[in-house]
Amino acid sequence: MHSGKARNLMDHVFSILEQYATNLEQEVEVRTRELAEEKKKSDILLYRMLPRTAADKLKLGQSVEPESFESVTIFFSDVVSFTTLASKCTPLQVVNLLNDLYSTFDTIIDEHNCYKVETIGDGYLCVSGLPQRNGDRHAADIAEMSIGFLKAIKKFKIPHLPNEKVNIRIGLHTGSCVAGVVGLTMPRYCLFGDTVNTASRMESNGKPGKVHLSQTTNHYLTKIIGGYETVSRGEVIIKGKGVMETYFLCTGDGNDHIID
Repeated sequence: MHSGKARNLMDHVFSILEQYATNLEQEVEVRTRELAEEKKKSDILLYRMLPRTAADKLKLGQSVEPESFESVTIFFSDVVSFTTLASKCTPLQVVNLLNDLYSTFDTIIDEHNCYKVETIGDGYLCVSGLPQRNGDRHAADIAEMSIGFLKAIKKFKIPHLPNEKVNIRIGLHTGSCVAGVVGLTMPRYCLFGDTVNTASRMESNGKPGKVHLSQTTNHYLTKIIGGYETVSRGEVIIKGKGVMETYFLCTGDGNDHIID
């Protein structure tokens, strides 16, 4: 009789242990799935911040060496009269405005072989020809993306300012540059070199609603690649560069030959 009770007790203990083991396995499985999901989310965020090749190296604890690129085309844009526009908005509305605008631009970038480097306030910087080299196509990729931006901006509406028109200036320059990851706590993929500075000058000396080109980018689009029409702006005094011959890209908006 006592042995029967002992067996029943042992059976009960084993049953509890089996149930505990099953529950533990299920809990581990759930936690593993949750961990995999969180890792997937963190990877997506990291890949949005850095090129995949650089991000993969950082995940493995490896250093990312700076890399030189012989020929790329760099794009700069900013919102015309942004300070005036922002003065009519609350801080939250400014954030929402830029988020809506950049989300529109990001969608267009995905349609072309271009890489978004960063946004600073109302400034937008992207490039083609790096981190993946694409021969001589980088100038055309950036040109097509620029045209897409200008078309999108014409349809862009500010919810709380329906009568306000948003416009942008765009500047492009083609040349060599160095790219690398800077920082540890908040790593950033940065571009360095005179090509970056010149592209920025093309934007700041450009005109609203137009794509301002350096002579080098113009040569790529009209001679090396071909199929693009541009209008000479003549000689322009560029800060830090002196006198430069620059051009406007014809975008088919009906105002291509209106320079000023």
